[in-house]
Amino acid sequence: MIFLWAILVFVLLLVGLSAALIVAERLLVNYGVCKLDINGQRELEVDGGQTLLSALNGAEIWIPSACGGKGSCGYCKVRVLSGAGGKPLPTETPFLDRREQRNGTRLACQVKIRQNVRLRIPEDLLNVKLYSSVVKSTISLTYDIKEIRLALKEPAEILQRPGQYVQIIAPSPDGPVSRAYSISSPTYETNEVELNVRLVPGGIGSTYLHNLEVGDEVRFTGPYGEFELSEDPAAEIICVGGGCGMAPMKNIIYSVYDRWPDRSLWLFFGCRGTRDIFYLDELRELARKHPNFHVIYALSDRLGLGETWDGETGFIHLAVDKHLQGGIKRQAFLCGPGPMIDAVMGVLREKGIRQRDIFYDKF
Repeated sequence: MIFLWAILVFVLLLVGLSAALIVAERLLVNYGVCKLDINGQRELEVDGGQTLLSALNGAEIWIPSACGGKGSCGYCKVRVLSGAGGKPLPTETPFLDRREQRNGTRLACQVKIRQNVRLRIPEDLLNVKLYSSVVKSTISLTYDIKEIRLALKEPAEILQRPGQYVQIIAPSPDGPVSRAYSISSPTYETNEVELNVRLVPGGIGSTYLHNLEVGDEVRFTGPYGEFELSEDPAAEIICVGGGCGMAPMKNIIYSVYDRWPDRSLWLFFGCRGTRDIFYLDELRELARKHPNFHVIYALSDRLGLGETWDGETGFIHLAVDKHLQGGIKRQAFLCGPGPMIDAVMGVLREKGIRQRDIFYDKF
């Protein structure tokens, strides 16, 4: 019993000391006004002591951060050239490869501004905007996935590349948080944004979105993302998704056939069971209009009593291996669970697709 009390007292002392240090830094350490030099083209004056992520977002430079600045998503990468250098913190290194650790890449949410800072930000992020919108429609696609369509208010138009995403601003007990969702509507629909949202038990973003009604207002920032669709119509496109990983695939497919009606494209989509199937009839109809579009769905679970299915079975990477021949110029886009993506990437490399031609988003 005495031992337990000793541990409790020790823990309380540590907590108290940590709190005292935080308060002391805020009250006693004044870094004053610091300057941020962004890409050598723009200079900001910000209050020192805050994180780089907070300062940039305060200046309406919207750096992606799906975790709300807690250092757990790894999205908010910028290059710090001077002023906040040093080695990345242990909270950052899991998200940085060796090249990034050498060239000054940091997570903006983990960098405290204590002096003037020079940094490099990808040009795409300087074009990200804050949008206000209103819910136009909500449709249940499956028992746990909804299609939510947002009509833009201000700005009234969004310009996106196939496969990009937005960050929805959702309310939480600790204040607004951002959560990332891929855009499922094609690039030519510039006045609306469509999302496919799976309800995650306890998920702040998905719970918020699943409870929206027509007419509700929604704010988001975007577009974000590093997917780069090849402009060469001779390059065959491979799309592989699972669950709400359909969203960027649908965006890519419709965007491609709006520009290149005869381009070759394969969609491989993995589902557990028949109740997880959505968009299949719509995509089969699109395939009838575009003979070079191939739609392959695969079910990984056994069929239940009374269920029927005439398509592929097993994990989706097996279907990819079965249907794709090697030696063809291709580009691939993958979105889904990590194990699925890892398995598919192995198959694609065996088919001769270069690593640089494979884009993926794990969730």
